[in-house]
Amino acid sequence: MTADSPETESRRPGRRQPPGPAARRFGFAVAAFVNLLLLYLGNVWPGWQVLPFLTDETVEVLPWINASLAVGVVANVVNLIFDRAWLKSFGDIVTTSVGLAAMIQLWAVFPFDFGDSTFPWVAIVHTLLGIAIIGSAIAIVVAAVAFVRALIRRADG
Repeated sequence: MTADSPETESRRPGRRQPPGPAARRFGFAVAAFVNLLLLYLGNVWPGWQVLPFLTDETVEVLPWINASLAVGVVANVVNLIFDRAWLKSFGDIVTTSVGLAAMIQLWAVFPFDFGDSTFPWVAIVHTLLGIAIIGSAIAIVVAAVAFVRALIRRADG
């Protein structure tokens, strides 16, 4: 082993090790649970209707939001079982794409009513949605690159 070998480089102080299989699987399980919890809270109890700033138009975007959460559950359960880099990247592409569609629907329908508030909630929510849409588009490209790289590594290994 030389001073510049990958083994030595990964042990240098300040260099963080990637999470191991147990940590990754724990993360997948937590993410799946959180998505299931959000599905339950938004659709069963207490339901989206308890949020005073959501309008009746929320029903127009709810299927997209539910699809995004459901796809997240499926992707995380698949990752929990198989834990493959290429599969995770593919799941990231799918989940982010569905999430992007949900955010575009939120932008188009904008089912929010902030009443007579003098605080600029509409501008802030539009800005945050815009940032999230742009970030999601970038994340899809990044995940696609990671997917191709993982497939190449898999083919070489």
